[in-house]
Amino acid sequence: MAHAQPQHATSESTIRALDIEAARRAEYVAFLSRHPFATDAHELGFVTGIREDCRLQIDHLRNVDVPLGMLDNDFHRPDLERYLETFRTYEPEIGVIGDAPTPEAAYRFVDAARDLKADYPDATLIIVPKCRGAIDIIGDAEIPGTPLVLGYSMGYSDILADDFSEVADWRGQRVHLLGASPPKQWAVIQQLTQPTLAGDPPADIIGLDWNGAHKVAYNGEFWSRDGWQRADHLSIRSTVRRSLREMRSYWEAPGVWPIRPTLRERHGTAVREPDDAVWAATGGDISEPDPLSGPDEWETRVDFDDDETYPIEHAIVVTYEDGRTLAYRSQTERDYVEYYEGLWNSVAEERV
Repeated sequence: MAHAQPQHATSESTIRALDIEAARRAEYVAFLSRHPFATDAHELGFVTGIREDCRLQIDHLRNVDVPLGMLDNDFHRPDLERYLETFRTYEPEIGVIGDAPTPEAAYRFVDAARDLKADYPDATLIIVPKCRGAIDIIGDAEIPGTPLVLGYSMGYSDILADDFSEVADWRGQRVHLLGASPPKQWAVIQQLTQPTLAGDPPADIIGLDWNGAHKVAYNGEFWSRDGWQRADHLSIRSTVRRSLREMRSYWEAPGVWPIRPTLRERHGTAVREPDDAVWAATGGDISEPDPLSGPDEWETRVDFDDDETYPIEHAIVVTYEDGRTLAYRSQTERDYVEYYEGLWNSVAEERV
């Protein structure tokens, strides 16, 4: 007579599988760069951000608004006070406070994180241990709001995580993977989360970032799920965008791509477009290069052949109280249309 399978056996294995699935599901995937690459990354659902010594470079574009979701530190010339001041200026959702090569440095960063948490309790704050002792100091820190995250260094840092630690040291911790290509990151995610004979808890993969696609694009290649591919037929912007699309597809397949609302879903599109894809004054296609010749001196300096900008990114886009959203190539064209259509006193929203 066959014995019935214990009821708890299947449920325990199912629970374990669900735990691993949840541990591997990131809360965000970040891409730290400037316009136009940050603009395209935002549209694809990546968290956008910069290193503290850089800018998004969208100030000269009238119709581009990219949120700064993550702030990295300048680890080549670290300055904690400077970083904290920059963090309070931009108020990002995610911050990489600094690298801790000694236990003393880890305690100092934990104290700084505690001060930030007092004002930003929901912020995700990352400290990067660069010695074995720093892992426990950061992971065990009592912090108001969400716990601290440990940065797992994988990129071109002088000290990598596997230089001073074992996989077991990171189990049970909240982890952000810093740098390295998606296949290398996925290998580490598996190591940190897969079941062990000792029953170690999986690491909780909070997030990851990699900016290599931007750098390699200048060498004429884009990253794909089948490896690096030649991109001689693509512009630099298109090359990076192709890599970003491939990266998102790569992370969606094993369930790492986040299911929580992205920055784009919460903040809206980076480049707002009109109801109809035409210029209000001329009816021309907003996607077509259209060098301007008008009274605005600024307009004559716009180079629509520049690979890194599109006409709509320079546009004035206005939503009116009657619900229409229109796009103008210049302030002159806007004044003309609004005057003759009686729209000058009915502006509901404008992208400046």
